[in-house]
Amino acid sequence: MDALYARHRDSLLRWFVRRTADTQVALDLWAETFAQSVAGWRRFRGATDDEAAAWLYTIARRQLARYHRRGSAERRAMRKLGLERPDLDDALIAEIERHADLDVLRRDVAVALATLSASVREAVELRVVQELDYPSVAELLGISEQAARTRVSRGLLTLAEAIDLSAVKEALAR
Repeated sequence: MDALYARHRDSLLRWFVRRTADTQVALDLWAETFAQSVAGWRRFRGATDDEAAAWLYTIARRQLARYHRRGSAERRAMRKLGLERPDLDDALIAEIERHADLDVLRRDVAVALATLSASVREAVELRVVQELDYPSVAELLGISEQAARTRVSRGLLTLAEAIDLSAVKEALAR
């Protein structure tokens, strides 16, 4: 377990930061992923380093999916109650963001957003940035809810492909 942690601690944190663009959330998910891996280590049946890495990243993907499912509701509840998460040290945040190349990710997302049609880009911004539900997005755009879902889905797929391609290019450059 120690070797797995040593090999993947930095890359897994970078993976979370690039997917959440929030250092505090990334650190929470990173810590929970390793906590889950320690708790489940005895049940792991793989034999190779690659199998262990795949297992670890499966846990990480599940943590991220759980965060996305519950995170929106939890953030709204915290705002409603006037609660805030404690801040991390600014130097640590800056170091993690630099290490995760967030400036490159932000540039890649901006470039990918610019490639979207205006109608798809607006749908994505309403749904993701403003966190509106699909009926609200549809109403604001003057389209059906299904059309709003389609536009958002297409936009997110295009963004995901652009981000994945930039990650591949980044890995090849190293």
